Amino acid sequence: MKHDALRLTLVLGALAAFAPMSIDMYLPSLPTLTRVFAAAPGAVELTLAAFFAGLVCGQLIYGPLADRFGRRRPLAAGIVLYVLASIGCALAPTLATLVVMRFVQALGGCAGMVISRAVVRDLFDAQESARMFSLVMLVMGVAPVLAPLFGGGLLIAFGWQSIFWALALFGALVLVASLRWLPETHRHPAMAIGLVQAIRAYARLLADRRFVGYALAGGCAQAGMFAYITGSPAVFIDLHGVPAQHYGWLFGANALGLIAASQLNRRLLRTRPARRVLMQANGINAALGVALVIVAGTGIGGFAGLLLPLFGYVATLGFIGPNANALALAEQGGQAGSAAALLGTLQFALAALSSAAVGLVQGASALPMAAVIAICGALALAAHRWVVPAHRTRAP
Repeated sequence: MKHDALRLTLVLGALAAFAPMSIDMYLPSLPTLTRVFAAAPGAVELTLAAFFAGLVCGQLIYGPLADRFGRRRPLAAGIVLYVLASIGCALAPTLATLVVMRFVQALGGCAGMVISRAVVRDLFDAQESARMFSLVMLVMGVAPVLAPLFGGGLLIAFGWQSIFWALALFGALVLVASLRWLPETHRHPAMAIGLVQAIRAYARLLADRRFVGYALAGGCAQAGMFAYITGSPAVFIDLHGVPAQHYGWLFGANALGLIAASQLNRRLLRTRPARRVLMQANGINAALGVALVIVAGTGIGGFAGLLLPLFGYVATLGFIGPNANALALAEQGGQAGSAAALLGTLQFALAALSSAAVGLVQGASALPMAAVIAICGALALAAHRWVVPAHRTRAP
């Protein structure tokens, strides 16, 4: 049984890692792609924007499919599409082709993100789901630490195309592991599927204040991390003079803090309800956002003073993400696939908005980035306190 649990955790973690692997591994190649395709400044970033657009749109497709056909078949189809699109990226003759292939790659890869959440909901109650999401974050969290380093090594040794060949291989390996070790967990009768039925399912979810409240409590806080990802290169490298080759180590240190917090969350959940841990984490997260604004606005503590609240903010997501996801999905057994899809779509839509906000207001200080992060933390806390119905928070 222990071997089965380990295999399940590894597969679910790999499925959830499609997005960070696909984003972080190819980031070191952006300057190279600009030169190779003789692109205008900022044009190569369209490949990243296309990937985010694919994540937002694609998850809404897989939710109803997973509720109608079960978890395994839509998952296999999505990963096959991901592998083919990754090969298309490696062979792309123009930047426009690469942008299109990145969109298709995201459409395929987001199947793993939706199905992994739905499978956890199928197998566990809210409290145990939160603990399992924490374990999945342990596996998934390795990607932001290692992927940029691995991608940079491939870029130097074999060229930018090798990064996408490696992603195709990653997808193929995950597909084999999923077919071997991931059981069919959908126990509900097959449901009718169609555009009208899908829209009705999502409308019901959006009318569920418990689902929306917990989705926003997690999604808004996570959006703050994407604001950090977008703004930190300029703040660290341009403003504070961090060598570009050392930026990855600072980025990885924050990722390690996230992983450590997620494992502490597992221990806390042995004795504390997930909703209570989430409320406390949302409060600390919002307070750290305020502290970050104060440090950025006054310069207190210099660069180290900036790093500390940033580290704390990212680390608290190790408590927020697993618990918010588990509580949002807790009462969605009959439509867990659609709920998992909408949950992911809301999270990445909020992430895209926060990233865009930082890009629009970023200037010659860390204050714009800090302000967006603080707003995200405050909105997450507000959603937990005022959107989730008080009389229904007695669930674990």
